[in-house]
Amino acid sequence: FAADPSQPVLLDFYADWCVSCKEMEAKTFSAAQVQAAVPMARLFQIDVTANTPEHQALLKKYGLFGPPGLFVLKADGSHGAGLLGYAPADEFVAWYRAQAK
Repeated sequence: FAADPSQPVLLDFYADWCVSCKEMEAKTFSAAQVQAAVPMARLFQIDVTANTPEHQALLKKYGLFGPPGLFVLKADGSHGAGLLGYAPADEFVAWYRAQAK
């Protein structure tokens, strides 16, 4: 939050074994419309590959059974509805804009 604490942060729960996570990286995050709409410098990936007790607790905190799961975290620490599973670029951008308000 150091650069601009008023800007939201995008949390991305992912794992190396998660096929949908790899699809999000290859197709969604790399799409021009996503790059234009979402400040990727504010993207924080949370690697839950090892599935440790700490990872399980963090997934539970956000209501996730596993990755992928994305949340827009606001400056006050709150977040709205998460995006669960794979989403194409247009759906992702619409979700992000609605959550980042």
